Amino acid sequence: MEVYRLTRERFAKGLSGKGSSMMGARWNSVGVELIYTAPNRALAMAEVAVHLTLATMPSDYHMLTIFVPDDIELSIVVVSDLLSGWNEFPYSSSSQSVGDKFAANNHSCLLKVPSAVVQGEHNILINPKHKDFLRIKIVETVKFPFDKRIFK
Repeated sequence: MEVYRLTRERFAKGLSGKGSSMMGARWNSVGVELIYTAPNRALAMAEVAVHLTLATMPSDYHMLTIFVPDDIELSIVVVSDLLSGWNEFPYSSSSQSVGDKFAANNHSCLLKVPSAVVQGEHNILINPKHKDFLRIKIVETVKFPFDKRIFK
């Protein structure tokens, strides 16, 4: 399978969960490394765009295409298993604990989670501490200019 990640140029050279570990995010607490990806470019863009305005939009974004071998194990989180408020901002500790437990258990390399940005879609989280992570590769990196009409 291929997944996509939209990231700033300085982070486009490799895959690491260090950024999410430093700040924490919807599916991980500070100190827990996870890599956030999407199954298509549009969702990868939407997941980033919700945090930007036209005034704060950097011009150095790159879209990464990431190859994930089909035999890498994928765990799945379904909305009905989540506590109310999982998709609110600021992030809920209940959604962060889901990703934290996934990373700590280290049972599978991938976790499919619901998107808080686009209802009915999902994201794929990658655990960089899992043994199968070494089989996941960036296969393409291209500059990604945002269409400014998104921010009107």
